[in-house]
Amino acid sequence: AITGTGFQPDLTWVKSRNINYDHQLHDSVRGAGYGIMSNDTTAQFFYDTITSFDSNGFTVDANSYIGTNASGQDFVAWSWKAGGAAVSNTDGTITSQVSANVDAGFSIVKYVGNSSANGTVGTGLSSAAEIIIVKNIDNGSALWSVYSSSVGANQTAHLNTTAAYSSSGDWNSTTATASVFSIGSSASGRTNSSGQNHIAYAFHSVDGYSKMGSYVGNGSATGPIITLGFEPAWVMIKSSSSAEPWVIFDSVRNTSNPRTCHLRANNNIAESCLASESVDFNATNFQIKSSWAALNTNGGTYIYMAFAADPT
Repeated sequence: AITGTGFQPDLTWVKSRNINYDHQLHDSVRGAGYGIMSNDTTAQFFYDTITSFDSNGFTVDANSYIGTNASGQDFVAWSWKAGGAAVSNTDGTITSQVSANVDAGFSIVKYVGNSSANGTVGTGLSSAAEIIIVKNIDNGSALWSVYSSSVGANQTAHLNTTAAYSSSGDWNSTTATASVFSIGSSASGRTNSSGQNHIAYAFHSVDGYSKMGSYVGNGSATGPIITLGFEPAWVMIKSSSSAEPWVIFDSVRNTSNPRTCHLRANNNIAESCLASESVDFNATNFQIKSSWAALNTNGGTYIYMAFAADPT
């Protein structure tokens, strides 16, 4: 039993820190034992790697599954609270099953695609989603798709690759409103494959807790300061203009500045801890402290997601 979250999670993302093993994402909408991997296209699997979401954390499998409970290995877990048990949502043209935390600007959305060129899916949120992460959980070759309002409609990057944002049929020109997001026919099967199940994680900024946005790099070891209005505990950064990894920092693996240890959502490699690839977490912002291309190429554009430790 892993305790100390302070709430019952609805999404838990686990990664081995010192062995090369896949990221494990589990959510309450699909069921605790069903995993998907951010670094891989593999369809949803049932290994019982997380056996339950508990009132103050979660329980990992007792059978020492290497991805969540390899003996003697170090792990990190990041958890979000949605809305508990999913409810049916008919706001969009495609009925969805939604677990939404309106106050925290986060929802988990499960739906069955129909290959329509103008499908809409309800999120249960009160503001337009700024980041939407989708995986076709029935299709073992479908890439993850990530929408960012900072980049714009009809643009997609893939959580399991380093590719820059580019045009695609995954989204429609008006991708998100206060209650739905809009998906294209997605011939690739990523966001709207007919008859197949998809899972989406939708986020929007909430004052004092979370922020989704973008910045432009300066190429200096003393990089941009990104104002948030709160002290971040978790930040994920991706170059939208070039092929670079999805880089994740948090305040638990590094408890003080500089935050040197990062993991890569698109790769199963162990964490890297280099002063030349670091950020600082400050009271109201984070600052890039690196000229590493994944964080700070001169003139390059980057998107980010940032969260405080607890919305309460």
